Amino acid sequence: MAHLWGAIHGFDPARRRAVGILPRMNPPPQRATSAPVWRVLHVEDSELDHLMIQALLAQAGVSVLWRRVDTLPEVLQALSEPWDAIVCDYQLPGTSGLEVLRALRAARASIPFLLVSGEIGEETAVEAMREGAADYLLKTHLKRLAPALQQAIRAAQAQQARDQAHEALRESQRQLQALTRHLQAHIEAERAAMARELHDDVGSALTALKFDLAWLARHGQPSQAARAEQAMATLDVAIAASRRLMLNLRPPILQEGLVPALHWLIGQFERQQEGIQAQLVSDADIPLDEERALVAYRFVQEALHNVAKHARATRVTVELAWAGGVLTVEVRDDGVGMNVAALPPTAGLGLRGLRERAASVGAWLDLSSAPGAGTRLLLSLPVLAAGNDTEIDMDAEWLEEAR
Repeated sequence: MAHLWGAIHGFDPARRRAVGILPRMNPPPQRATSAPVWRVLHVEDSELDHLMIQALLAQAGVSVLWRRVDTLPEVLQALSEPWDAIVCDYQLPGTSGLEVLRALRAARASIPFLLVSGEIGEETAVEAMREGAADYLLKTHLKRLAPALQQAIRAAQAQQARDQAHEALRESQRQLQALTRHLQAHIEAERAAMARELHDDVGSALTALKFDLAWLARHGQPSQAARAEQAMATLDVAIAASRRLMLNLRPPILQEGLVPALHWLIGQFERQQEGIQAQLVSDADIPLDEERALVAYRFVQEALHNVAKHARATRVTVELAWAGGVLTVEVRDDGVGMNVAALPPTAGLGLRGLRERAASVGAWLDLSSAPGAGTRLLLSLPVLAAGNDTEIDMDAEWLEEAR
């Protein structure tokens, strides 16, 4: 590798050795500096070239701990140690720098890779960059090695920091979804317990009280009978209210399936909201596990509540469709609509809660609306058939992007 020494110092190494001025072949001393010390794996079959690259980087003030290897098996074995960068010669015994780079990518080693060669064509350089090399340099122009190495390592460190931040964010989201799922399970359990208490305790007590008032109406004085009739009318209102609360807390009809439960919910909505026509469009009932059926039911319930409260609509449609292992539940109205982009951060807390609840079961929401054009809410729910513990396989990146 005489050309490398000559390129650096302008003399042939044999001539310098003859006159006794060739330096000893020991690593040059590291300069005392506060700069970071980087670990670099040097894939090079020439000890002389290795020492010259060491000298160049030391002269540039770059602190490096080196290890030299010259075969592909040695490179792969060295991957068990942490490295900040790999500087690799192109021509190696029995292999090439590109083959080393491909082997590193096959081993999923995300280490900055700099290719160094005495001669490298444009096609080879392009191929090296396509394979993932951070940079390539000619041995006749190594003044760029120090800044190229520093830039490659810092870019890799910045990417690693971004990856760690993204992973921390994903872990935080997973924990939030787990917490949401846990809280929703407790909420539904409490709702079920309250519904049972309303039915068994309050409902029974109100019914017994009605029997007593009916007896008083039949056997009491005329004035007492009139008051008893008024009390029974008030009691009927209380019984109806308790029954309505019980059904809202835990509709028993959900045991018959999602579609019958939504038919009942929409019927209740039409009776309570005069002037709004509501309809359910569905091909067929879809067997869902209880958790996902509740998510879909609560989604429609909250959407209808928002329509009644804000939309000033005359017509609302709930549509269910199933395709590709995903159940879509769409609620659209012909109301006044809204400017979604202009919503304040504190608005839409109910919708935000629905988003979190949907995310806890792998679902996601989409809201589209415009002033005067109505509102469309869409729930996309990966289907988990009742009695099956395995979700239909879906691409995780697509799900994340859709959310």
